[in-house]
Amino acid sequence: MSKEDFPGWHGTTIIGVRKGGEVVVAGDGQVSLGQTVIKGSARKVRRLTPGGSEVVAGFAGSTADAFTLLERLESKLEATPGQLARACVELAKDWRTDKYLRNLEAMLIVTDGADMFVITGAGDVLEPEHDVAAIGSGGNYALAAARAMMDSDRDPEEIARRAMAIAADICVYTNGNLTVEKISK
Repeated sequence: MSKEDFPGWHGTTIIGVRKGGEVVVAGDGQVSLGQTVIKGSARKVRRLTPGGSEVVAGFAGSTADAFTLLERLESKLEATPGQLARACVELAKDWRTDKYLRNLEAMLIVTDGADMFVITGAGDVLEPEHDVAAIGSGGNYALAAARAMMDSDRDPEEIARRAMAIAADICVYTNGNLTVEKISK
C-alpha cells in the first residue's frame, strides 16, 4: 500500500486552558484509521520532568512522531532548565531545519504552569492570546467552546472538560475519554 493509498490516522483533540494561576491540558483518547476507531483510550497528554522541572505536554498527530518530538523537547529542557520558551524555540528550529524531523506530522501544546505554547512543524512557537490553545481534529470546536466559557466562574479544569465534551459531540474523530493534567507555577 502506497502512502497515497493509506487511509490516514485521524484523531485527537488537545486543549490547554490557563486561568487563575493554573493550567489544565486535556486530551481525548480516540485514534482512528480512516473511518474505523482503532483505540478509544490512548493517552496523549503527558507530564514531563526533565532536570527536575515539570512540564505538561499534549500532542496531536502521529504518535511515533509526537514521541520523537517529546524526547527532543525533554533534551532541550535539560539543556535550558527553567526556560520553556527557549526550549520550545530550539525544538521548533530543529524541527524546521532537520532533514529527518521536517517530515514529522504532529503538533504540541506545552506548559510549565506559567507559560503555554503551541509548537508546529512549520517552525511556529505560539503563545495563545486568550489563555486557551487547542490542536487536533476537534481543536477549533474545543477552542471556541472554551473561549466562550473563560468569563464564567468555572475553573480551568471545568472549562477544559466541558469544551472537550462539546468537541466530542461535534467531531467524529474525538471522544469523551479524557486524560487531564493540571500544573501551576
